[in-house]
Amino acid sequence: MSLYTEWRNLSDNHESQETEVKFWEEYLKVEAGIYNEILNNKKQVIEGKVSELAASHNASVEYFMGFIDGISESLKEDMNEDVLETIEADSTIKLDIDWEKLYYNMVAVEAHWLYNLQGWNDILPEATRKELQKSYKNSKTIVKEDRVGRNDACPCGSGKKYKKCCGK
Repeated sequence: MSLYTEWRNLSDNHESQETEVKFWEEYLKVEAGIYNEILNNKKQVIEGKVSELAASHNASVEYFMGFIDGISESLKEDMNEDVLETIEADSTIKLDIDWEKLYYNMVAVEAHWLYNLQGWNDILPEATRKELQKSYKNSKTIVKEDRVGRNDACPCGSGKKYKKCCGK
C-alpha cells in the first residue's frame, strides 16, 4: 500500500466523530509546525527522503505525506494524484513552493491558522497578501448579468420587442 493510500485511510476512516476531531487537531498542529519552520527559514525548495524530512519536522511519515498532499497544488509544478500515489517513505522528493499560490490556496481553504503565521511577513509583503485575499474573494463573487425585459428592444437588433422576437 502506498504512503498516500495510508494517509488517505488515516485521514478518512474514523470510528467516531470524537476520534476524527482528535485526529485533525493533532494533525493540524503538526502541519502548522511544518509550515512555521518552512516560512521562518524561507525554504522555498524542500528536498530529500520523505522519512528523513518527516523526522526533521517531528512528524510521522503519514503526517508528512498529508503535508505533501496539502501543498501539492501550491508548487511551481503541481503534483497530481498519480504522482502522489508513487511516493513512499524512502522516496526522494523535491517540493518547489510557489509562495503566492500557497498563500492563495490557504486563503481558499480558510486555513487561517496557516495564512496568519508570522513567517509570511518576511516572504510576501502585506500588500501582496491583501491583494491575494481580495483576488480570492472576487473569484467567489457572483455577478448577475442584466436581464432583458419582455417589453425591451430585442438584443438581436431586429428592432422588435423581445417578447415578439427571441423571447417567443
